Amino acid sequence: MQRTQFAGMACSIARTLDVIGEPWSPLILRDVYVGINRFDQLQRDLGISRKVLTQRLAWLVEQGILDRREYSSRPVRHEYVLTGKGAELCDLLMVMVRWGDRWTAGEAGPPVLYRHRACGNVAHVEPVCSACGGPMHATDVDVLPGPGAR
Repeated sequence: MQRTQFAGMACSIARTLDVIGEPWSPLILRDVYVGINRFDQLQRDLGISRKVLTQRLAWLVEQGILDRREYSSRPVRHEYVLTGKGAELCDLLMVMVRWGDRWTAGEAGPPVLYRHRACGNVAHVEPVCSACGGPMHATDVDVLPGPGAR
């Protein structure tokens, strides 16, 4: 089945989905973020087929989300590390975690906790306005056409 292409849409959500909208991509990013960064480790942790993992890693490298770095020359082996672009996508994943912890964790609670290094507290991501620092949720904004609108 051919994948739908969203890159040409005048929508930042669609363009982001074009990069990471395939279900394995955010899970690969999650693993690399927490230090699972070698092919065999990723394959084992995710239970993904080698073919699909190879394709997803190549795509994420091509998109500038991950870098592929050699860690062994005999035999040649590579590991994957987040680029700056990829690290910013992890911010998006943390917002998804907040939603998932609230709405899907169930009685057991969140599977992992996040400690903010700056203050030492376990916390969750809370969207704030980049201009005033106040809370910023979907109900707090008006959507206006931007310079890239068609």
